[in-house]
Order: sequence, then C-alpha cells, then structure tokens
Amino acid sequence: MTVPVTRSTAAIPQEDKRQLPVVALVLMAFSGFIIIMTETLPAGLLPLLAAEFQVSDGSAGQLVTAYALGTVVAAIPTIALTRGVSRKPLLVVGLFGFFVANTLMAFAPTLVIALVVRFVAGAFSGLIWGMLAGYARRIVTPGQAGRALAIAMAGTPLALSIGTPLGAWLGSTVGWRWSFASVSVLTVVVVLLVVACVPNAPGQRSGTRIPLGRVLLIPGVAVVLGVVFTWMLAHNLLYTYIAPYLGGAGVGLRPDAVLFVFGVAALVGIWITGILVDRSLRRLAIASTAAFVLAGTLLLVASTSLPVTVVAVILWGVAFGGSATQLQTAIGDAAGESVDVANAMLTTAFNLAIFGGGVIGAILVDGSGPAALPVALITLSTVALVAISFGRRHAFPRGRR
Repeated sequence: MTVPVTRSTAAIPQEDKRQLPVVALVLMAFSGFIIIMTETLPAGLLPLLAAEFQVSDGSAGQLVTAYALGTVVAAIPTIALTRGVSRKPLLVVGLFGFFVANTLMAFAPTLVIALVVRFVAGAFSGLIWGMLAGYARRIVTPGQAGRALAIAMAGTPLALSIGTPLGAWLGSTVGWRWSFASVSVLTVVVVLLVVACVPNAPGQRSGTRIPLGRVLLIPGVAVVLGVVFTWMLAHNLLYTYIAPYLGGAGVGLRPDAVLFVFGVAALVGIWITGILVDRSLRRLAIASTAAFVLAGTLLLVASTSLPVTVVAVILWGVAFGGSATQLQTAIGDAAGESVDVANAMLTTAFNLAIFGGGVIGAILVDGSGPAALPVALITLSTVALVAISFGRRHAFPRGRR
C-alpha cells in the first residue's frame, strides 16, 4: 500500500519531474471519450430510437440501462481475470469490442438485438474503465499520477459536453444509425494511434495479487467506494432528471443548454484538479463535495432565479469535472498494487449510482416533485463530505501524495 508522505516542492525526487507522456494520455482520454459517448448516445437519440423500434420512450431508454448493467456485471470479473495481462493489448481488445458493438448497433434490426449489443458494449466498458486509471499510473512516475489521471479522464466531460450533443445532431440530420457508425470510425482511428503511440505496461505481478475480498479490506478502499456511491448518486439524481427539474423551476432554460454549460464547467474542474491533485487531493475532494452542497442549496432556496441557477450549474460542473480523477487517485493510492481491482470496484460503485439515480430519482420526481432533487443532492453530498473528512488517515490523507 502506498504510504502518503508530506514533501516540500524542493524535496520532490528528480524522477517526478520527468516529462509526462502526453500523447499516450490523450489517447487514453479519447478511449474514455468513446466509452462515454457510446453510453450516452441513446439519451440524445431517444425519440428517434423509439420511433425506429416502434416502442415508447421509456422502453427505448432501457438501451442506457442495458449498457450500465453490462458494466456492473463485467467490471470486477474481467479485471480479476486479466490482472496479469499486459495493459496495451488489453486496451486494444477493449476498444475493438466497442468497434464491434457500435457497428452492430448501427445495423440492429430490433430493440431486443440492440439491447443485447448494448449489454456487450457495457461489458467492454467495465473492462476498460477497470484498467485505464491503473494503466495511466503505470506509465508515469508516482508524483505525476494525479496529473496523468486528469489528462486520461478528460474524455468524460468532453464526451458529455461535445460528443453526445454532436452525435444527437448527426442523428437528427442523417439518421441515428450514422451516429453509432461514426463512433466506430473514431474507434478505428484511436486503436491505430494506440498501437503506434502508447507504451505498454505490465499487468499486476502474481506475487502481489490478493483475493478480491481482501482488496475491499485494504485501509481506505471501502471509504473511497462509499464516497463514490453517495457523491455520484447525488450527481446522477440531478443529471438524469435535469429536464423535469428545469421544467418545474420555470427559469426558461433548455436542458441541452444547461448540460452544455455543465460540460464546459466540468472541463475547468479537470484543469483545476490536474494542477492541484498531486499536492492537495484531500482539500480538492472536500472543496468539490462542498461545492455540490452549495449548488444544491442555491437550487433549493432560489429555484426560480435564472442567474442563481446558472451559478449553481457552473459550481456543480466544476466540482464534478475533477471528481473522477480525485476518486481514482484516492483509491489508487490506498490500493497500491491492487489498483486495477480497486478501480473495477469503483466502476461498479459508479454504475450502481447511475442505477440508483434513475430509480430513486423517478420515485422523487413522481412522488414529491422535481423540487425534491436539490434536497437529495444536499443530503448525499453532505454524507460524502463527512466521509472524506473522517478519511484523513488512509482514504484522503493530509499533505502531498
């Protein structure tokens, strides 16, 4: 297990100043871009998919659920089975899986076949997300791990703010099948560049592998997973049901405009996290969850104010943008050699939060109304904030990483 040590800047080992492999990390970010765009495309194409398969919007929405289910089912087993496999071939195989899945989706004749394809795509998502953060950490020095993760994880907000809206526009212009086909083409390009430009890294050595259950018992791992679930559940409750929330608030904002602002703000959050994560992981995590609480409070007390709503969305986006890097850095530091398994657990917790956001959010919206969402955001974010505050020894330690 990595033991955090407080160091001054002057005391940083010379090897930590080695140049980052930016090209390789950017290609990892593009891999994440493909994963997130594949995951979220059905949401932007929902009316077109429902019309094509002659089903309701709710039935077509299960294309997102099937993907998340595939991720939950596959993340931990696939990483457990591939712990000793070299990382580069594994990434190439995972991306090839996305090429096949999106190509099949572009030709899917029925909803049932599309659901099966989406489940398979989700399984490959579990494989790549489970190993990507550990791969990024393995090709840099320990002192560069946080910045490396910030670059490698940048594909998520880029996909949310640019990729999915662009895919939705393409679908409405020339047909939804072309949206999935375009992701397949992008995947081929990224695979070729990965083969040419990304260095390989070994899998976990057999002598350092411990049983899955014992990974969960490593000090700090369970706390980080608890933060992942509560924090991301808070996020997904509002993100999934942003349209009914805005409709109920009556501030005159369109969901696509709000999500664009959110995505741009998330990019700012990644930039801030990239600068500070190796020096102030604990403070970043506390500030980010506190920003969620503040954003929820603004939405609660001034729900009808357009300027306040925009400010709340910006706070929410900035705080969310760096969350993946912060959480994966924290669990990687705590898990040490078992980082891949721990990240697979993180991926599972994240996707369970997506499930929870859909189910609990539906109960809140249909029962108490969309105005209940900020209350849930505040409550869950406060739980995450308290967990981070008490996780000062192993999960989110003080000082420089």
